[in-house]
Amino acid sequence: MLDLFDKIQDAQRIIRDKYSATPRAGIILGTGLGGIVEHLEIEATIDYEDIPHFPTSTATSHRGRLVCGQLAGVPVVAMEGRFHLYEGYPLKQITLPVRVFKELGAELLIVSNACGGLNPYYRAGDIMVIEDQINLLGDNPLIGINDDRLGPRFPDMCEPYDQQWIDRTIHIARSQGIDVHKGVFVAVSGPNLETRAEYRFLRLIGADVVGMSTVPETIVAVHCGLKTVGLSVVTDMCLPDALEPSNVDQIIATANEASPKLISIVRGIVSELNHVRIA
Repeated sequence: MLDLFDKIQDAQRIIRDKYSATPRAGIILGTGLGGIVEHLEIEATIDYEDIPHFPTSTATSHRGRLVCGQLAGVPVVAMEGRFHLYEGYPLKQITLPVRVFKELGAELLIVSNACGGLNPYYRAGDIMVIEDQINLLGDNPLIGINDDRLGPRFPDMCEPYDQQWIDRTIHIARSQGIDVHKGVFVAVSGPNLETRAEYRFLRLIGADVVGMSTVPETIVAVHCGLKTVGLSVVTDMCLPDALEPSNVDQIIATANEASPKLISIVRGIVSELNHVRIA
């Protein structure tokens, strides 16, 4: 059986055959947030099924392809659809694309998601810059034998989302007249949404939003040395004393409505790479 290192090499070779540029950033697009692809100068698209060891995306509204090209004059690779624990994939496979981004030469990971709002000061359609995270998935992509070629055995998580890029992102948003929050993302496994009691618990332990992704990718980004920016779109409010049944179609519609703001922010982040060299 191939080890993780060999799988990364297999995947990046196939991508290199179709896209020879070195991407500065890798972008993961969450539920309803694939519209940014329309703003790329596309040079190559590769279906996940054609990339060795990539899972198949089964989540609603996730197209399932890797898009390579230029955004704001910067070479990037973007995942149009991501993978989740609730789809039945192991976290090592879910996070394989992040390691492939690193192998291709990326310096920055931009990860987005649709999430439920726990902070009563938030509203559906708001955007939150992720400052910190809580892992309640019951699993970790780094469990198992560590390959020192990929990262250290015990990566430090005191700053999973780079503070300088958090500050840059907030400045970019506000310079465009977009109000954003800064807060804590908690990941749960799903696929069911949470109970009233669970929402109370998640808020009590310090979470501002809740979702079913992002945390594994960020852990692996830290492990392999990628700087990370995280953006959450609040698609519904999860306030236990005013809770209503969730509507998946409405959640996707809310993500789509917020997409233009998210696209503007991501373009601003990527354009910064024209002026910034990441150490």
